Amino acid sequence: MAKILVTGGAGYIGSHTVYLLLKNGFDVTVVDDLSRGHMHNVPLKRLRELRLQDTEALVDLCDTVKFDAVIHFAAYIAVGESTEQPELYFSNNVGGSLSLFTAMRETGVRRLVFSSSAAVYGTPKEVPVSEDAPIAPVSPYGESKAMVERMLRWLDEYSGLRSVSLRYFNACGAEPGSGLGEEHEPETHLLPLVLRAVLTGEPVTVFGDDYATPDGTCIRDYIHVSDLARAHILAVEKLLEGAPSDTLNVGTGRGYSVMEVLRAVEKVTGKKVPYKIGPRRAGDPPELVADPGRLKRTLGWEPEYTDLERIVATAWEFEQAKKENK
Repeated sequence: MAKILVTGGAGYIGSHTVYLLLKNGFDVTVVDDLSRGHMHNVPLKRLRELRLQDTEALVDLCDTVKFDAVIHFAAYIAVGESTEQPELYFSNNVGGSLSLFTAMRETGVRRLVFSSSAAVYGTPKEVPVSEDAPIAPVSPYGESKAMVERMLRWLDEYSGLRSVSLRYFNACGAEPGSGLGEEHEPETHLLPLVLRAVLTGEPVTVFGDDYATPDGTCIRDYIHVSDLARAHILAVEKLLEGAPSDTLNVGTGRGYSVMEVLRAVEKVTGKKVPYKIGPRRAGDPPELVADPGRLKRTLGWEPEYTDLERIVATAWEFEQAKKENK
């Protein structure tokens, strides 16, 4: 039974990955400072509440448990916040990662799966986006992910740290029956905001309807969070088998516009979505869709959730359960 350390495992994607790791028989320990994650997302006996910047505490933990690999989620993720507080993002996302890598080196942990982002591409010139596209982030958040990727390339060459960086596109949905879902505060992701609009009657803002797309709204690659979690597990398994470092896009290869998401929500909920049109957001590319070919070839991964309405239905189930439990 491989021992896996999951940083940021009380967050949205992290907690889904922990849930599926445990179902697959891994021995999991979660490190989270709970500044953005939620204690109820992970079994308490698995949780170690500490800051990633506390290198000494990480060394003690890694020395005690003897982890086989690390899955590193712990990061701040709000693009808008990163433009307002860039120092916070570099301190947490880059500084925290450096502390983790230092602790791993000191304790001989040599395998890592890194939670990166399609934000490293900025506004890509070609869509779908391959891993060979230029790295040109347009926000401190995207830059922080690109900086960590660059660190990992050097650590692979000179420190023997093998890693797989997974560049996510738009994670959404919820694992049925898990009690897990999106609970960001403040919420910035489209699908939970649209579902919240349905529940409250408060209009959701659509940022821009004059893009060069079929209906004028931005197109994104929406990947179900459970498919994303499975990619992490496959990446860990490959590293445990001795695979070399790699960088992989994680998306479906299919794009949907903001208005298509609204229409899917209306079909699933049976209710009209109240919305208003707002100005474009700085740095929003018209279209961002993955080329997931390398991921499929390298890990044998295929998405289980390929229908937008099915993805929406899992998120709606979580939102309704959350409302009933309040």
